[in-house]
Amino acid sequence: MGAKVAIIGRPNVGKSTLFNRLVGKRLALVDDTPGVTRDRRPGDARLGDLKFTIVDTAGLEDADSASLEGRMRRQTEEAIEEADVILFVIDARAGITPLDAHFAALARKTTTPVILLANKAEGRAGAPGIYESYSLGLGEPIAMSAEHGEGLADLYDALKPHVDLVTELEEQEAAQSIEAVTEVDVEYDEDGEIIEDQEPAGTKERPLRVAIVGRPNAGKSTLINTLLGEDRMLTGPEAGITRDSISVDWEWRDRHIKLFDTAGIRRKARVQEKLEKLSVADALRAIKFAEVVVVTLDAMISFEKQDLQIIDLVAREGRALVIAINKWDLVEDREVAWQKIRDANDRYFNQIRGVQICTLSGIQGQGVNRLFESVFTAYEAWNARVSTSRLNRWLERVTGNHPPPAVAGRRVRLRYMTQAKTRPPHFVAFASRPEQLPESYTRYLVNSLRETFDIQGTPIRFSYRKGDNPYAVKKKRKIQ
Repeated sequence: MGAKVAIIGRPNVGKSTLFNRLVGKRLALVDDTPGVTRDRRPGDARLGDLKFTIVDTAGLEDADSASLEGRMRRQTEEAIEEADVILFVIDARAGITPLDAHFAALARKTTTPVILLANKAEGRAGAPGIYESYSLGLGEPIAMSAEHGEGLADLYDALKPHVDLVTELEEQEAAQSIEAVTEVDVEYDEDGEIIEDQEPAGTKERPLRVAIVGRPNAGKSTLINTLLGEDRMLTGPEAGITRDSISVDWEWRDRHIKLFDTAGIRRKARVQEKLEKLSVADALRAIKFAEVVVVTLDAMISFEKQDLQIIDLVAREGRALVIAINKWDLVEDREVAWQKIRDANDRYFNQIRGVQICTLSGIQGQGVNRLFESVFTAYEAWNARVSTSRLNRWLERVTGNHPPPAVAGRRVRLRYMTQAKTRPPHFVAFASRPEQLPESYTRYLVNSLRETFDIQGTPIRFSYRKGDNPYAVKKKRKIQ
């Protein structure tokens, strides 16, 4: 997407707010707490007729390289190395701090163009900080307010020599791509289910959206780093490092995939801080917009209550599901551990039978191919469609083998069946008195559907409709 523009600065100067302003969406988490952003996040930005890739980064801090803050700073340094332009942001209301001066000295040594932004400059309170920022030696500062959109015209003038202009043809292509993205990403029906589209996922134009979710410290970011072959995501022994849901593009066997790294989801009772609530909400949003969700479990403590709740959440959202047992390299007796996994599968996953379970080592890259074979298998099942003629032949057979129960001496009749939609598969049966059918009989039908048509590892929606009574009109006429 043309030039790369990195936003840098110490914590809590408004970098993520500026990022959201330039991409036109609330992608990055924003809070008054310093150090919210940890991983670098790219986004497609537009400013007038300028187009570029904007990169949000963690706040620069002077800390030991082995510490969490030091690893965050390394992520920022990598963004600076890749950038074509640097936006150095300071807080005009707080003035110049020793940390600003320290990192401004480093910015002066780079050959990359640096644009100084004095953020939070609305009103008179920011004026002293603007004048003081000349001392950083980075040229004339641009007074702006990312929160209120002030100073964007001056930022446009400063960026114009370094980034590309949007041509009329690109404007038309961008409008078409926006329409295409809207169809793919945001087209839901009244039940909250994705409406199927014609183009298959896995192409460059429409990559398969795969969300990696799980409890904190299950190895989600480590797995994505191994897939990409670089330390793209911040990792470490501390639980809960990831906060934003970061998307990255990846290819597997010529198939295009958009991976979403998400924050660890803890039990709701333990999530007290506002920032963690925002992170979890971002992870839940990633689940909603994904097509396949990989629930990552720690092999040493797999199938905890929270793991099961996350799996149940994915099933209720109607997404294709794959379970990844990570850190398999740490397991000593693998035969016993695998038997426990199989027992847990039989015991807990009645509502989504046949789910793919893969063992892997995210840090060593073992089992990755098997994992993504399972991802595409689950995606195919999620898109499964069965013809109406086959469904009704199946319905006649299963109701003949096990008829619906009689209620008050009258048997419920299942007359007809069709598939209403896919993603996930949704079947509708027309019955005489559907409200009187027990839940156990619906489970019998769903399980038989899975086995007969091989729809494994994906939720199945099954609903009933009551057929019209052909004698109802005649009875009303007689009464009149």
